[in-house]
Amino acid sequence: MTPTQIHPHGEREILIAWDCGERFTLPYTELRYQCPCAACVDEATGHRTIRREAVRSDVRPKDVRVVGRYAVQFTWSDGHGTGMYPFDLLHAVCVSSGHKL
Repeated sequence: MTPTQIHPHGEREILIAWDCGERFTLPYTELRYQCPCAACVDEATGHRTIRREAVRSDVRPKDVRVVGRYAVQFTWSDGHGTGMYPFDLLHAVCVSSGHKL
């Protein structure tokens, strides 16, 4: 699946629409927490190293870029920007933690 829209939805959520017709809203804090980069997930064990309570409640994406035909990269207001969310992971986060519209 490929995202067709990614944009703010209110003050604390992002809207992500998919080419299959699904649309989800997702809290910025959850999306930031789910970052798959090596600073947030231990590369050897796959365990998340960032704590949910470490994600600031006012975190917001400052920039959103599609990387090739496979991922989305967010630059966050907390200065974090190394994580690329492969489309399949981003969709899984939407399904598990988002609100389907």
